[in-house]
Amino acid sequence: MAKTKKSTKTPVQDFSKYTRWFWILFLGGILSGVLIFLLASWGVFGEMPDHTVLENPKTNLATEIISSDGKTLGKFYFDDNRTPVSYDDLPEHLVNALIATEDARYRSHSGIDAIGTLRAIAFLSTRGGASTITQQLAKKLFHGEGSKNTIGRLTQKIKEWIIAIRLERQYTKEEIIAQYFNIYDFLNNADGIRSAARIYFGKEPIDLDLKESAMLVGMFKNSSLYNPRRRPELVKERRNVVLAQMYKYEYITEAVKDSLQKTDLDLNYSPESHREGMATYFREYLRGFMKDWIKKNPKPDGTKWNINSDGLKIYTTIDSRMQQYAEDAVQQHMPRLQAEFFNQNTPKRNPTAPFLDLEEEEIDALMNRGMRQSERRRHMKYDLKKSDEEIKASFYKPTKMTVFAWKDGKASEIDTIMKPIDSMRYYKSFLRTGMMSMNPQTGHVKAWVGGINYRHFQYDMVKQGKRQVGSTFKPFVYTAAIDQLHYSPCDELPDTPFCIDAGKYGNPEEWCPKNSNGENDYGGTRTLKSALANSVNTITARLIDKVGPQTVVDLAKKLGIESEIPPVPSIALGTPDLSVYEMVGAYSTFANKGVYTKPVMVTSIEDKNGTILYQFKPETRDVLSVETTYVTLKLMEGVTQSGSGARLRGKGVDAYRVDYREIITGYPYDFTNPIAGKTGTTQNQSDGWFMGIVPNLVTGVWVGAEDRAAHFKTITYGQGAAMALPIWGVYMKSCYADEGLNISKEDFEEPADLSINVDCSKVDDDTMVIDDDSDDTPDDLDF
Repeated sequence: MAKTKKSTKTPVQDFSKYTRWFWILFLGGILSGVLIFLLASWGVFGEMPDHTVLENPKTNLATEIISSDGKTLGKFYFDDNRTPVSYDDLPEHLVNALIATEDARYRSHSGIDAIGTLRAIAFLSTRGGASTITQQLAKKLFHGEGSKNTIGRLTQKIKEWIIAIRLERQYTKEEIIAQYFNIYDFLNNADGIRSAARIYFGKEPIDLDLKESAMLVGMFKNSSLYNPRRRPELVKERRNVVLAQMYKYEYITEAVKDSLQKTDLDLNYSPESHREGMATYFREYLRGFMKDWIKKNPKPDGTKWNINSDGLKIYTTIDSRMQQYAEDAVQQHMPRLQAEFFNQNTPKRNPTAPFLDLEEEEIDALMNRGMRQSERRRHMKYDLKKSDEEIKASFYKPTKMTVFAWKDGKASEIDTIMKPIDSMRYYKSFLRTGMMSMNPQTGHVKAWVGGINYRHFQYDMVKQGKRQVGSTFKPFVYTAAIDQLHYSPCDELPDTPFCIDAGKYGNPEEWCPKNSNGENDYGGTRTLKSALANSVNTITARLIDKVGPQTVVDLAKKLGIESEIPPVPSIALGTPDLSVYEMVGAYSTFANKGVYTKPVMVTSIEDKNGTILYQFKPETRDVLSVETTYVTLKLMEGVTQSGSGARLRGKGVDAYRVDYREIITGYPYDFTNPIAGKTGTTQNQSDGWFMGIVPNLVTGVWVGAEDRAAHFKTITYGQGAAMALPIWGVYMKSCYADEGLNISKEDFEEPADLSINVDCSKVDDDTMVIDDDSDDTPDDLDF
């Protein structure tokens, strides 16, 4: 019987349990991931921003100072020099460069790039990161630098994903791009794209060209590494990578890529700091203005505005073009004037240089006073707790320092070793200046230059500083006589020695002013127009005796002079200490037909959202009649026609001695339009002034040293016509050349019912030699 073959049956494996575990693990992983994301969104791994924070992310924004012609004059900030811009302010090639380099699929994802993420996981980030632009924005806005441990970094990454998705829901793609550009720190105080464009290339973001855009986008990888000022070659390489990426994604052609990769960076580095840039003195004045405004105007919730971080916008009256012309005029004139001052005040010529007429003990007292008032002493005494002996000794120890100098006609700095006491004397040798220009009808201040260099000379000589005004005060005396006594510019007074008795007007002793050329400068009579044009002291003295000093003081107060003026006869010759700001405001009344308009510097203030917080209201008052101011203007026209300001008509030259060689510079003014003006020179040539008026612009200029003992030896260079007038002339030449400014060249408008003769070529019966009997004239007249 044959054996039957035993059948073998392979048992079927039961995979159901593996399948079950696979799905358990798979679904568990998904649920765990969902749970982790839920926990993160609930804030278990750290606080998450809610929708209100997402709508208004917390970033520090600089306060922006904006000129009347829409230019940024400067900013107030601590660490963040950030001024946000909108997407429409970004050029297309800048946006394309960012997308091509940082997030090629930006337009198609919703905050998370799945392809990039999977690639990063698969290749462990060796072929590029997975962070999208939105994720990078989330990181910068809400938690900054990444954690250094793996778990912490993973939780931060999860939070970035969640925030990125929320951002994509909250904002458009364009708004996210704009925020990303605005948040980034490009180094060198270049916070955000607007500051970066201005600092590295001196232009607004919309004006950036392709290669400039590529350089800035290249800095996103690591701005500390790719610093254009320190590693230009490395930055150029990175810029070329960005251009290659733009070619790869077909934003530019190969020809464009190749041509731009060969070019240099072409930086136009323009640092933005509180001590540099345009209108530095004005900006510092504005800081004080804002400090007072903030005290009186809290936020709706009662807290105070922060000028350095709340992103305010301050709209000012300053015209950036006129401001630049004013600064250029100062920079053109002052180095040449200073060269002559140094030449006259070398130790060889003047052992007490830069001081004249002082004894050594007087100079020692002056320097000791300077030490007591110095920042060095304040720092050593209160910060370092040093004794007075240690502080004084430190002034006589040679120290490394950087000092200001005019070099090749430009403001510069020199590294040197000098005793601090010698540096003080060195700085006291420099002539300073103050200049302000204003529209008399609106009161809008158009230019403000408070000194020669804010970095080294921070005292503002427009509003802070007050100096004797010299003959620029005389028009106030003449105006009082015109207004009260109806005098004509053609009326005459004796040009002979004149005294006001002791006791009159409270004079302690007899006052007998002399003309500038002493005893030989007399003879016959002079018209008032000739007397003012040539600053004849005796005739001005006769006039103040006729109207009374108190009348002139009252007029000056109504013209906006706030400084104390004693009602004594000597004020007629300009003894009061006044500011450029006060003088320009007062002179503007003449051009505004007798209406005083308080100078205006700020027109409005807005918050970061554009809500108006402040709008100025003009402050005006009627002071003089239209006729009186017109006659005064015609009087002052004589100054520029035939008097001390005649060089504006091309009738004079300005001589300077540079490097011991005398040269004639001859500023080519050649103005032909009507100009009313007045020069001013104080005793010993310590202060030089010029006030210039055309119908829609009044400008005042002062020049002098910090101490009155430092001055020119003779009036050749020390008069207002040589010290201050050239700045006005250069400035006005630039203003007239810029036709867009519409600075008037027309004559001053004549009143319809003019009753006073102003044309001395047409002498009528009313023109007279004024009786010099002052006894019948009241001491003070009503204004």
